[in-house]
Amino acid sequence: MGFLLILTPVLGIFSLGFIGEKKIGFDTKTISTMAIYLMSPVLVFRTFYKTALDSNYLYMAIYTFALVFSLILVVYLVAKLRGYSNAETCGMVLASSFMNNGNYGTPVVLLLFGSAGLDYAVILMVIQQLVMCTIGVYFAAKGSPGGNGAREALHAVQRMPIVYGAMLGFICKSLHIPLSDSVLQAVDLAANAAIPTIMIVLGMQLAKISVKKLEKEKVSFSLLIKLAISPVIAYILTLFLPVDPMIKQIMVIMAAMPTAANTTMYALQFNTEPEFVSSATLISTVLSLATLPIIFLIVI
Repeated sequence: MGFLLILTPVLGIFSLGFIGEKKIGFDTKTISTMAIYLMSPVLVFRTFYKTALDSNYLYMAIYTFALVFSLILVVYLVAKLRGYSNAETCGMVLASSFMNNGNYGTPVVLLLFGSAGLDYAVILMVIQQLVMCTIGVYFAAKGSPGGNGAREALHAVQRMPIVYGAMLGFICKSLHIPLSDSVLQAVDLAANAAIPTIMIVLGMQLAKISVKKLEKEKVSFSLLIKLAISPVIAYILTLFLPVDPMIKQIMVIMAAMPTAANTTMYALQFNTEPEFVSSATLISTVLSLATLPIIFLIVI
């Protein structure tokens, strides 16, 4: 029951965005753009500026790529057995291989582990964003006739402000560039506003998702991979990583998060099974309220 209480504030903020979008209606894209391009880079900058980087972060990067490629392999095995088309397979990759570490996983880790866990969660979020805006965009483009996956992936990375926030924070930290108290205060204000804002945005995005044509078989496979197989693979991978126990716990918890909301935008942009990916995002987010407490009990 205690773990359910951890999810209550998260669900409450999601619901705030969901109800606001349904009852009032907002320009969700503009708010999302503000969170992605203005607030999140500041949050990432603060993390890299204040955190002493060590070998743990290298292992976290290796882990993230290993997890994503393992999940993609599982998707291809399922697609081969079920005879899915290229577009269907790419849609399954988007729905099953990328977790919502940003506006879901990071707040949950903050509530579970406090500020000590938040730094690691933000690093994982940055790495995950890099994976999504390269590998994710590649598969979205691959599932769309005439798409150029490599070119779109390169452009997406170049436009990703989180990457530049991480680079700037790392450079300032490495060169011991001091920041005045007033600048740090401004950074803290923007960084602290990032998490609740992106949580509200997710609620708004979920309010716009339609499940009119639910493809039950594919959605079921996607949910199984995302909510059950993903944390199992993550746990196995952590057994081989020489990192702190808390980091291992965070890795498994983040792997159990529902489908990343960004995959819906990629699916819509490239017309790669958008209705299926949207359905998987919404349903996995709702079901995670039941599956995550189980993961908490097992790993914590």
